[in-house]
Amino acid sequence: MFRFDHPDFEETTAREWLVTNGLGGYASATLSGANTRRYHGLLVAALDPPANRKVLVSKIEEKLNGFPLSANRFPGVIHPEGHQYLESFERDPLPRSVYRIPEGCLSKTVFMVHGMNATIVSYRNEGHSAVQLELMPLLVFRDFHTLFKADPEFDFYTEQTGTNRLKVYPCYGAQPLFIGFSDGKWSEKQDWYRNFEYGVEQERGLDYREDAKSIGAVNARVEPGEAVHLVFSLDQRAFDRTPEAWKKTELSRLQELRPKGAADPFLADLLTAGDQFIVSRQSTESYSVIAGYHWFADWGRDTMIAMRGLTVASGRQDISRSILRTFLNYLDGGMLPNRFPEQGGKPEYNSIDASLWLFVVLYEYHQQFRDTGFLEEVFPKLTDILEGHIHGTRYRIHETDEGLLSGGEGRSQLTWMDARVGDHAVTPRQGCPVEINALWYNALNIYLEFAGVLNKEVFGFDVLAKKVRKAFRQYFINEKGYLNDAVVPNESIDDTIRPNQLYALSLPFGLLTEKESRSVMAVIEQQLYTGLGLRSLSPDHPGFKGVYQGDQRSRDMAYHQGTVWAFLWSEYALARLKLDGYSVKSQQVVRDKMAALKAHFYESGCVYGIAEIFDGADPGPAKGCIQQAWSVGMLLKVMLEMAQMGASATGRKPVKRNSGRKAKNAAQ
Repeated sequence: MFRFDHPDFEETTAREWLVTNGLGGYASATLSGANTRRYHGLLVAALDPPANRKVLVSKIEEKLNGFPLSANRFPGVIHPEGHQYLESFERDPLPRSVYRIPEGCLSKTVFMVHGMNATIVSYRNEGHSAVQLELMPLLVFRDFHTLFKADPEFDFYTEQTGTNRLKVYPCYGAQPLFIGFSDGKWSEKQDWYRNFEYGVEQERGLDYREDAKSIGAVNARVEPGEAVHLVFSLDQRAFDRTPEAWKKTELSRLQELRPKGAADPFLADLLTAGDQFIVSRQSTESYSVIAGYHWFADWGRDTMIAMRGLTVASGRQDISRSILRTFLNYLDGGMLPNRFPEQGGKPEYNSIDASLWLFVVLYEYHQQFRDTGFLEEVFPKLTDILEGHIHGTRYRIHETDEGLLSGGEGRSQLTWMDARVGDHAVTPRQGCPVEINALWYNALNIYLEFAGVLNKEVFGFDVLAKKVRKAFRQYFINEKGYLNDAVVPNESIDDTIRPNQLYALSLPFGLLTEKESRSVMAVIEQQLYTGLGLRSLSPDHPGFKGVYQGDQRSRDMAYHQGTVWAFLWSEYALARLKLDGYSVKSQQVVRDKMAALKAHFYESGCVYGIAEIFDGADPGPAKGCIQQAWSVGMLLKVMLEMAQMGASATGRKPVKRNSGRKAKNAAQ
């Protein structure tokens, strides 16, 4: 809980909160109540779940006995300054703010109805005397990537459809927004509020001023202990139950996500936070994973990596299977889609590794659930993937004569380091990147293991796996004690120190000796490791960018050139645990090293969230997305693996997480 004696606007605005609805929609704002991003809003609805997201309700201007509780930044002024009445904020598990004025105390709780584009805001009188509450919603109607300006076309035509319900049409032909209030009187008064300034957008070099429309206000007298609820929804079913009933249902749902008798509250809170990324995809009638809030949709690579912790390690078998089917339904040319566009249309296939990560996820899925029926179902598609990569697919992805996997043509950026500024590839990694070939080797060995489980013929894949291992060791291990980042066999070597070499240590099927692994780990710890993640480039490199800031070009130039990525911390932790045999001591070391990420989760950025990235020179304030799927998912995997391996104060013997036998076809 945050307690404030003298709340500062910048302090309370620097922290944010987020709640979601399982459809890709969300509500999000800062602790001060002032919006700082175009992505902030009390109802951001996913019209084609989880995509086509629109901001419909920007915020609510609130007054308690005439004292303004809201805050906004306008040109040259903060008005009103309601943040000064903020006494506390907590997530337990819903965002709850408490305001105190000389003659009153009010709590405000925000949540969404799961599976519905509906937000409920509850105000409860926590004082000893009746209070007068005025609540004025501010409405917009726009894609969440854009900003809204006053326009006579948007008249927000309003019908009062009952004593306590409104039906609002932002413009002619628009889907109506339903607004309900549990008590009080509605007073209609339309007006435009102009030039809200969003500081984060200004910092990012983007347009940052927005207008919003007021259509009136609710005025209610609230007795001590009583509450008033506002409901904003695109679905009239939101009014089939009382707000209190919806709140009880949501609290029960969130409680179910927490492991019973969990000894570690952080793990329980992380599981709750991780659920925010799991969404229903309308087009496939199945589950998917939002890569990050606020602006990412569901991406193939991100989904495969994140779900290792979000759904597989956490034991959510049905959801894991559904997500995998979502992406396998779009398998094409041996490739999984890397991105489903926000506005619909055909998926994009610009990823060399999403399909390879599928093998790792399926391996861990099988370890967790022993679901041979599902393996039998997907095995032919795994064969298609391998054959597609061997014989060649998009972007000149193919097997080289040496057995390595190569890809890239023209301006394509196929690995996770995919930033491009115009025609300039910031991190050109065409050819044979190190992590791609570690994944390639693992994909082949996992396929062989599955073939053993299912008693399938392997058609020479065992020979290829051995060939890959030999080539990997020949071309990636260098005399400097670490791994080259990318090679073109017999043509070029890029020995830049980047974190991608970590996967040769952390993935299930290793490629290095213990001595080699410890040498690589030493370089990573010396050059790349921070408490919040791994740098994407060594600080000693002349191209290192220590600060991620500025306009789009400046940010893209720094994105993979030193910027710290939180999800890589967990891959480092897995590699360290594996290297040390998951000993009790090594697990305690990992827990100790986790302290910075834990503090970030609870105390900075998005409260109960883990950001996408941090500055490389001095990792501090969160950058990029405020809540990133693979940042949360991979940390969950680390914590759940340690729990399963016996990482507890009891010091019990670790439990192995393998199939209990080696596949007869696995390459060594």
